Amino acid sequence: MADPAVQKFILKVLLSLPSPVLRMMSGGGTVYRGGRTLDPRFQFLAAAAAKMPSLTSLAPDEARAASARGLTAMSGPPEPGVRNESLSIDGPNGAIKARAYRPADQDSSAPLIVFAHFGGGVIGDLETCHAFCGILARIARTAVISVDYRLAPDHRFPAGLDDVLAAFRWARDNAARFGAAPGVAAIGGDSMGGNFAAIVAQEMKRLGETQPALQLLIYPAVDVASETPSMTTYGDAYPLSRPIMDWFMGHYMGPDADPADPRLSPDKTADLSGLAPAVVITAGFDPLVDQGEAYAKRLIAAGVPTTYRCYDSLAHGFTAFTGAVPAADAACREIAGLVRAAFDART
Repeated sequence: MADPAVQKFILKVLLSLPSPVLRMMSGGGTVYRGGRTLDPRFQFLAAAAAKMPSLTSLAPDEARAASARGLTAMSGPPEPGVRNESLSIDGPNGAIKARAYRPADQDSSAPLIVFAHFGGGVIGDLETCHAFCGILARIARTAVISVDYRLAPDHRFPAGLDDVLAAFRWARDNAARFGAAPGVAAIGGDSMGGNFAAIVAQEMKRLGETQPALQLLIYPAVDVASETPSMTTYGDAYPLSRPIMDWFMGHYMGPDADPADPRLSPDKTADLSGLAPAVVITAGFDPLVDQGEAYAKRLIAAGVPTTYRCYDSLAHGFTAFTGAVPAADAACREIAGLVRAAFDART
């Protein structure tokens, strides 16, 4: 197996080629679908991935290892001026590993952010969102706590969600320890992490607890029970396709789980009023783009202050591609800026 540093260097050189060359090397012209044009670097990566075994052909532990190797080559460098610290949080089934990020110019009046990574509840770890959490901490000027929640199928629904809920409460109660505003915390995540973040806000409302300062939902999976047109339009997209979505849910949900349960599909909750202000982000080339947009519209209709952005040329999972796709890096920095603006609007 080639050295990961060598692989990353080669990939960086290839992705620095002009867009027409990348499209030619991908086997065709511009990928235009659903009124959107795919970023040429994502197009090149998709063509390369098509020659590799799909996650659906692997056992979960093999898929985790393969995903980790691939994402290592895509991730950006550590964010300057951001230090991190390993944590252990008391959870419902033992200790939860976590990592705190703190920028040099942290704003002590800003709430810290608890963040849950993507991976369908089956793959991913603290490295999955390492670069993005650093970007978020530096630009939002606050502490970020990334959560290494339990994964299926060893720990099916609602194990991962319960871990994120526990981590959110712990971070809220210990915020001052991290130089953040005491007694409050924001919640965020991407894909399945976005699912968890949306549910945390809803659970806080249901239980009468203080709402998060903000909910950051990046290409969130908010409805695992319904069909939308984008699941067909982008059903074969990279890196998240419809077969991979089904593979994730087949491992994540137990045999007795109801896909319409709001703790699986937060969009099934009838009343979204009174929830935390939201920043909702979608990617254009993503089976989940329709449901993310629909959830943002429902939040707005319910009177929840909501900022919505769709990055039309990008694909699902782009927070992990900051070192490979310049447009993904730029989007991540803009998202962090939207979070900072939302924090400023609270004062």
